[in-house]
Amino acid sequence: MQASSVPWAPMGSEKFWCRRVRNKLLALKPIKRHFVALFFCAIAVAHPAWADSVSDLQSLLRATPSGQLSFEQTVTAPMKSGQTRAKQTRSTGEFMFSRPGKFRFDYQKPFPQTIVADGRSLWLWDPDLNQVTVRDQAQALGNTPAALVAGSGDLNALRAVYVLTPMPTEGGLKWVEAVPKQPDGTLKLMRVGFDATQLRALVMVDNFGQTSDMRFAKLAALENGAEAAVFRFVPPSGADIIRP
Repeated sequence: MQASSVPWAPMGSEKFWCRRVRNKLLALKPIKRHFVALFFCAIAVAHPAWADSVSDLQSLLRATPSGQLSFEQTVTAPMKSGQTRAKQTRSTGEFMFSRPGKFRFDYQKPFPQTIVADGRSLWLWDPDLNQVTVRDQAQALGNTPAALVAGSGDLNALRAVYVLTPMPTEGGLKWVEAVPKQPDGTLKLMRVGFDATQLRALVMVDNFGQTSDMRFAKLAALENGAEAAVFRFVPPSGADIIRP
C-alpha cells in the first residue's frame, strides 16, 4: 500500500497533522478526546518511518550498482505429518553483482555450486554432477526475485507484476513485501530487508510452503578489472552441457 492511499497519512509536518486532529476532536468529551488525539498523533508520527521503504529501496539499489557480499541461506521445508521439527538446509557463499543484468552466486557449503548471469545466459554449474545447465537469461529470470538483485534499480518493471508494499521496520531493517499480481505457480511472496548501506535480507515463500531466508553481510567493491572474469562462465572441460 502506498502512503498516499492511507486515509490518515500525514500532510506536512507531524505538528500540523496533530493540530488538525485536535481541532476535529474538540467536541468530544475530555477523556475520549485525549485518548483519540494521542492515537492519531502516534500514527501520524510512526507511519512515515516505514511508509517510504519502497522508494528507499529503489534509492539504495540505484546507489549500489555493483559489489560483492557474503551470504547465509536457510531453506525451511513445510512440516510433514509426524514431524516435530521442520527440516532446514543451510548454505553459505559469496554473491557478486553488477547492474543491470549480471550476478554470480558461489555456493561453498554444504555443496559447491555456481550460478552466473552474464547478461545473456544463465549458467548453473554443479561440480558433483559435472554438469552445466545453460538457459536464456531473460526467459529464465523474467520477473523472478533475481530480477530485483540484477535489475537496474528501477522498480517500475517489478510493479507491473508485483504488488509492492512497505512493511514495518523489524530487526533494525526496513522491509518491502512483493506479492505476484498473478499466481505464477511457484513464488507466493518475497520480502526484502535493507538498511541505509546495503541489502541485508531476501526472504522468499513459495506456494508449497517452503521458505528461503537469505542474509547478506560484508558489502565490498568488486576488484578493479575483475568484473569481466567474474561474470564470464566457461564450462569446465569434460562437463555435460544441458540446454533445456
